[in-house]
Amino acid sequence: MQHRGEIIKKAVYESGISITKLAEKLGKSRRWVYLMFDNNNVSIDLVLQIGEILHHDFTVEINELQKHVILNEEKQTYGLTGKDVEYWKNKYLILLEEYNQLLKDAKN
Repeated sequence: MQHRGEIIKKAVYESGISITKLAEKLGKSRRWVYLMFDNNNVSIDLVLQIGEILHHDFTVEINELQKHVILNEEKQTYGLTGKDVEYWKNKYLILLEEYNQLLKDAKN
């Protein structure tokens, strides 16, 4: 298994962002950040959060992250783009309104 803390440490130093600034953005202490560098099993969620702060893509260095990102993309969109989701949402709303109108007409 890869040592995630060391991978993050390397990315932080290469980014030029100070440990103090990273700690502030994470809402943690500098000491906590240094302890995280020693942790070989940093959570995927934390890796993603640090990646956003550093503007760094850890999927190349951390194998488990590739699987996690792919699974999350499938859960969120099921392969649909934003336009597709909007189209089907509007289609559903139109059909729902038509159905409600049919129910009202049937009562009369």
